[in-house]
Amino acid sequence: MAFIIRIPSITETINGNTLVLTVGGVRALNTENLYNKKTYEKFKIFIGFQNMVCCNLCVSTDGFKEELKAMSYADLEDKTLQLFSSYNMHRHLNAMDQLSNYSLTESQFAQLIGKGRLYNFLSKKEKLLLPELLLNDGHLTTVAKDYYQDESFCKNENGDINLWRFYNLLTGSNKTSYLDKFLDRGVNAFDFTTGVSDALNDRNSKHSWFLK
Repeated sequence: MAFIIRIPSITETINGNTLVLTVGGVRALNTENLYNKKTYEKFKIFIGFQNMVCCNLCVSTDGFKEELKAMSYADLEDKTLQLFSSYNMHRHLNAMDQLSNYSLTESQFAQLIGKGRLYNFLSKKEKLLLPELLLNDGHLTTVAKDYYQDESFCKNENGDINLWRFYNLLTGSNKTSYLDKFLDRGVNAFDFTTGVSDALNDRNSKHSWFLK
């Protein structure tokens, strides 16, 4: 089960897109032993923004708790509020806003998609040397298709695509993920995109592997 609660009194605009502050979570029973005695129950909780153009969720690392363990409703509430209070909304918004200042050429985009597919076949040892990418071939195929076809986030006439649009192609493809991996991949999409922006400035960045 997944849920979200929008807070429409807090909205921002990035690259012409309206973003609404949103909180929510996931309860995945595959992480529980339903036949064992009562113990901690596990939840995934987040606070971030939802892009109202496409309903994509924008979640950063400090707004996500991958495994929140709770023994009671009060315990769940207390730990959820701790996450909300530690979330730096302004830093998250600024990082997303900065993505519009960076662009991939058609060649760089194609290189990145190809390397992303190769990444999934690397050995565990080789993957440890590179930044994590949780999106699989199916997601990357959707990103490639939407690079041409998405009405809101496709390439421009020259074939370039800014990283804000690229990020939304990643989060858009994530909508096909199962609930138990949905938030993890959403956070990874943000970390990966900001890493690509670093690689555009610094060829020694670990993310530059995806652009070479």
